Order: sequence, then structure tokens, then C-alpha cells
Amino acid sequence: MELSTVKDSFEHVAKKQKLSSSRSQEVTEQVSHEIEQALAKIQSIEDSTSPVDQKSILTELRLKLNAVCPQKQLEGSQKELNVDLSRYIKLLEKTFNPDISKTCINIDFDCHTVNQIIAVHFYRQGLFDLGDCLINEASESETAALRSQFLELHQILDAIKVKNVEPALRWVSANREKLEQNGSNLELKIHQQQFVEILKGGSRADALSYAKTYLSPLAPLRMKEIQKLTVSICWIRKLESCPHSELLDPANWAKLAEELTRDFCNLLGQSYGNPLVLAITAGIEGLPTLLKLAEVMAIKKQEWKAMKQLPVPVELRKEYQFHSIFVCPVSREHGSEDNPPMLMPCMHVLCKQSISKMSKGSSRSFKCPSCPAETSVAQCKQLFF
Repeated sequence: MELSTVKDSFEHVAKKQKLSSSRSQEVTEQVSHEIEQALAKIQSIEDSTSPVDQKSILTELRLKLNAVCPQKQLEGSQKELNVDLSRYIKLLEKTFNPDISKTCINIDFDCHTVNQIIAVHFYRQGLFDLGDCLINEASESETAALRSQFLELHQILDAIKVKNVEPALRWVSANREKLEQNGSNLELKIHQQQFVEILKGGSRADALSYAKTYLSPLAPLRMKEIQKLTVSICWIRKLESCPHSELLDPANWAKLAEELTRDFCNLLGQSYGNPLVLAITAGIEGLPTLLKLAEVMAIKKQEWKAMKQLPVPVELRKEYQFHSIFVCPVSREHGSEDNPPMLMPCMHVLCKQSISKMSKGSSRSFKCPSCPAETSVAQCKQLFF
């Protein structure tokens, strides 16, 4: 209900803003039109030094502008917009608690780690001047190695933007063994894009020569992909009819840049997703739940920050979930070192404490809560995620 009210209020303010802008434009055009007409009349006077005619024209212009009353019209529409905007801001403050400090836990930050994370974020984005400034002012020289690596990455990506694959191929050649161990087919993707550009050029001889030189060595491992590429030579001057027209999609260059970035970061031991962006975005998604929890706990005069685990789930999208978390179906508690998940012979899993309670702390058998099977503590095995 609250979000619906906020949405309606926003749409009302947006509508007022459009009306105010439209009205301002109309008044401005009307004033401009009257002034242009007056200038045209003055220029049409044969004797431009005649003060009487010019004076009468200017007098007429002043009367017309007074009738239009532009200042009053503009002030009126702007005043209505300001009133609605003020109400909307108050509604936001009432609906959403702006004091997010209630969700913060007072801990000692490792400034060294935080500086490195921010500097690497700048380097990932290609903002090397900002990263260098931070590193110099914070005296974080350890990040210099990553700087050179990400600089190389951006130089390769800049070349790919203009369909120059030479820097990318040099990097692949220097890291071929590691890429093969990871099962990467990046080299083939690079040659594929270059081969497609040759096909678009219409030279069958050049396409055959390129396939023989660069694609043939990759055939033993990537036969199906190579076959698609080489067969496309038959449609070299009518590529739009080629059965493998997906190879011609211009978006393949962007996909190549994305795959290269992923493999590059993998070899660096860095995540493909930007850690700082992921952490901030995940925090923003979880913030409403934490604010609501802080509000409820304050009413109950309880301190939630001292709890080992939150009493409510913080739902995040799948892309922000990186670690498996087991929740016992009986106790609804998260698995931990003191209360690990235990696998029963029937393949169902419970927390250790739940199993202990069901077995009454002895070796007696008990029934699985999810199926008719019976088991004992000795038959349960600890799971490690």
C-alpha cells in the first residue's frame, strides 16, 4: 500500500512537472513571437530614424507583453509544482526511513583492504588516473601490479572495439596453457570473429587461407565449430542466406569482449563481477529488510546487532548468492560449525542439534521427519559445503 501511494504521488508530480514545462515553453514562445513581430515592424520602417513610429511600436509591444503577463504565469505554474514536490519529499521521508545508520554495525574497518578494493574498482572501470591518485595518497603501492594487468585488459578491449584482434591473440598465445586447463575456447572465438570479417569482405581465397592457417590447428578439439565456419565459405557473397547466420551477428563482438574479460579476470584470480558494485548493490537490496528489523527490535527494546545470525531472512537475487547456506527444515536454523548439517541414510539432511533432540541424545533410532525411514545418530554423516 505504501509503495502504491508513493508511486501515485510520483506520477502526480511528474505530470505537474510536464505541465509546468509545457506552460513555460508556451509563454516563452509567445513572448518571443511578440518581440520578433515588433523587430520586424521596426526594420520595415523606411525612415529608421523616425522616433514616433518606433515609439508607438515599442508601446504596443509593452501593452501586449503586459497582457501576456509572462512572469505571473511562470510563477503560478512553478509554485504549484513546488507545492506538490514538497509534499512528495515529505511522503518519501515518512515512508522510507532515511537514517540507514541504524543498520550499521560498529566494526573496525581495515583501511588497507578498503583502499585496495576501491583502487581495483577504478582500474577495472578503466579509470586509471583516479586509481593512481588514490594509491598515491593512501600509499598503497601493492596494487600497482594489478594496475598493469587491468591496463593490458583495457588496451585489448579497446582494440576489439575497432575489430583489431591482434592484442587479444598475443595475450591468448602467452597464456594458452592456462586457458586450455580452464577449458576456455577463447582463441577459437577470436579467430571466428576475424574469419567472419574476411567472409564479409568477399574474398574466398583470403577466407580459405585464414582457415588453413589459424582454424585447422584448432580442429581436433573444436571440430563442430570449425565445420560451421568453413562451410560458410560457400555463401561468401550471399551470407544472408547462410544457414549459420548467427555467426554474422554484430553482437558477437560484445560477447567476445565479455568472454575475454571473464577469462582474463579468472587468470588473475579476480572475480568477473565487480566486487565493490556487487557488495553495494546487494547491500541496497537487503537494506529495507534490515531497516524494518531495526525498527521492530527498537520497539521490543532488543539489540539485534549483537545476534550471531539475523532472526529474519534477507532475500537477495541469485546473482548475489555465492555460498551454499543450509537451513534445517526442523529448527529453521542456519547450519554452522557448532551445528553442522548431517546426512541421514535416507538422503535427507537435518542439523546436528535437531538430530540430537529427535534421538533424545542417545543411540536410539528415530524417524526421519520427511519420510518413513528410521535411522540413528551413528548412521548420520556430517556434510561439508
